[in-house]
Amino acid sequence: MSIDLKLLVWSAALAVVQMLVAVIGAQMQVGLPPLIGNREDLPVMKGFAGRASRAHRNMLESLVLFAVLVLVAQVTGKANATTALGAELFFWARVAYALVYWAGIPFLRTGVWAVSIVGLIIIFAQLI
Repeated sequence: MSIDLKLLVWSAALAVVQMLVAVIGAQMQVGLPPLIGNREDLPVMKGFAGRASRAHRNMLESLVLFAVLVLVAQVTGKANATTALGAELFFWARVAYALVYWAGIPFLRTGVWAVSIVGLIIIFAQLI
């Protein structure tokens, strides 16, 4: 399996970890009973719970783009050392993004997000 595909799998695992962290944060804020119901009228998640939820949603949005690019690179035979570099940038920036977002560091968060986008652009550039 190529490094690109391995990092796609690890990115999916990272999304699962972020989901679990978001659920734990929500449970700490509102308790378990509201979360196991239909989740109607849940309060807006604030603090750590809100950051964890937003980081998870952002990961899901980015993961779709990453998956499309990696899979197209694989199918078309364009996966190479450059796409692997893009995948590595994306993955490690997303790990950093989650940690920085959970910690509540706004400007650094934007910087590591930008690095993940550079990773996507590097892969995209190999496809056009």
